[in-house]
Amino acid sequence: MRSIYDSRQYLKYFFILGAVAIAIASVVVSDTLIKKLAEDEREKIEVWAEAGRVIVNEDSDLNMALSLRIIQGNTSIPVFLCDENDSIIVYRNIELPERNVEAFLAKKVKEFKNKNLPISIDIGDGSFQYLYYDDSIILKRLLLYPYAQLSVVFVFILIAFLALASTKKAEQNKVWVGLSKETAHQLGTPISSLIAWMEYLRTKAIDPSLLAEMEKDVKRLGTIAERFSKIGSAPDPVPVNISHSVRLALEYMESRISSKVKICSHLPEEPALALMNDSLFAWVIENLVKNAVDAMEGQGTITVWLEITTNYLLIDIADTGKGIPKSKFNAIFSPGYTTKTRGWGLGLSLVKRIIESYHGGKIFVKNSEIGKGTTFRMELRKYKD
Repeated sequence: MRSIYDSRQYLKYFFILGAVAIAIASVVVSDTLIKKLAEDEREKIEVWAEAGRVIVNEDSDLNMALSLRIIQGNTSIPVFLCDENDSIIVYRNIELPERNVEAFLAKKVKEFKNKNLPISIDIGDGSFQYLYYDDSIILKRLLLYPYAQLSVVFVFILIAFLALASTKKAEQNKVWVGLSKETAHQLGTPISSLIAWMEYLRTKAIDPSLLAEMEKDVKRLGTIAERFSKIGSAPDPVPVNISHSVRLALEYMESRISSKVKICSHLPEEPALALMNDSLFAWVIENLVKNAVDAMEGQGTITVWLEITTNYLLIDIADTGKGIPKSKFNAIFSPGYTTKTRGWGLGLSLVKRIIESYHGGKIFVKNSEIGKGTTFRMELRKYKD
């Protein structure tokens, strides 16, 4: 069964193919028009050259009048008529500067001579004159037209991609929020029931240590429900000492993971304050530790550093697991991406969403080596009074 995202993938390819087809067709048509116009302009210059020859060699008043009319009719193509030594006899449609006119004209003659094949005019007695010409303004503009078309096509593709991406992201956000709210709602009823049962058990001859452990688990469920309920809500961050928050999260995880996993932390004694939601941030640390434990297959070392800079707090979490290929550094944060036989592939995606959307920070793979381990880095803006 195809999902809506598969359909959008096909729609994206359709946009690409359509844009490429438009670009190719426009370039082909423009190239044909440019060649045709260039040929027409050369024919005009050849007629112009013939008219010049007639003026030099013919005595007929009719021919002279017609030739002069042809020469005067050229109002768009820049042209030089030169002798055999490239000395300028006459020129038309050349915009002159205010200074150094002679040097400017000499330079233009050289440019025209190299740009288009000169047209020779036999004026008799073995003497020749030469016409040098440049493309007209219309032809020059037409030469730029394909680039303008390709720019429009590129903008079209970009807008299409942005529209598809924003639509997909909006739907993902709705799924995230809906799933989270529903999970919090579903957890609410059994948690309330468990609290009631605990109050009932306190009236009975039950070992208090057992009730204390049950109370911890119920509180934990309440914390989880609270976290899910905050997804999609407007963030309400407060100044929190990250060192303290990280330390508590690590202590909680240390008692719930394999004894073969060693957790080392390097946290400064001085307060490291950042505006954040403590409960959601602890969720991030827990997810990263769980991810590291899975990558190490239950044994190894997890090391956590916290560095305080002028404007940022940098948190690094490193493991000694199997590592991540460099090509997957970004993909691992995508919803649904997982290398486990079991799992939804939502852990790192949730982590990224909490850090970036709710705390205005960044999270990325700082470095990773296959068979040696991976280091994740979080960057949070430092809170200043």
